[in-house]
Amino acid sequence: MPASTETKQLLDLAVKAALDKLGENLVALDVTEPFALAEIFLIVSSKNERQGLAIAEAIEDELAKVNAKARFKEGRETARWILLDFGDLVVHVMHEAERDFYSLERLWRDCPVVPTA
Repeated sequence: MPASTETKQLLDLAVKAALDKLGENLVALDVTEPFALAEIFLIVSSKNERQGLAIAEAIEDELAKVNAKARFKEGRETARWILLDFGDLVVHVMHEAERDFYSLERLWRDCPVVPTA
């Protein structure tokens, strides 16, 4: 079963917030099939730690407007890979170097891409 309409609406808000803070190379993957704990992973690149924090904060602020709060947050201390778990939407804000190294898109390559525009 593909991602729900509600999760796609949260994705749209997160994408807008990330782009407003100049997030790059946004990729959303529908992980409903192999991963029972979420529906969509959004992966966003940042050029530096300060930008990564700004992107993560903007996403949290935008989703809070529709009463969606991150259940779990990780990585703000170093801001190289910030994970925001909103339940069915999980956002990975990654420094370019970490994103290249961990290659989440390769790991989840069998998952369909969700349009972000």
